[in-house]
Amino acid sequence: MPEVVVYMKRTCPYSRQAMELLNEKGCEFQKVDVAADERRHEEMLRRCGRQTVPQIFIEGQHIGGCDDLYDLEARGQLDALLGRESQDSTAP
Repeated sequence: MPEVVVYMKRTCPYSRQAMELLNEKGCEFQKVDVAADERRHEEMLRRCGRQTVPQIFIEGQHIGGCDDLYDLEARGQLDALLGRESQDSTAP
């Protein structure tokens, strides 16, 4: 399974929503609470240049925020990024 990092805040509903989708996918991920540690917030800014949370990285690639994650799911691309077979694919 690829490395997934979620920069988040515990009080942010979008962070919770993004992590809920990842959990539904059975994805293990590292949570980085930027509210708890200013250095982690600065790290997030360096990595993606964005101030808002969540910010999601899969295998070091910046995916974006919650809406971006759900957009990947709607387009059927999230499973491939997570190294999973698509739920919609059927075996011959």
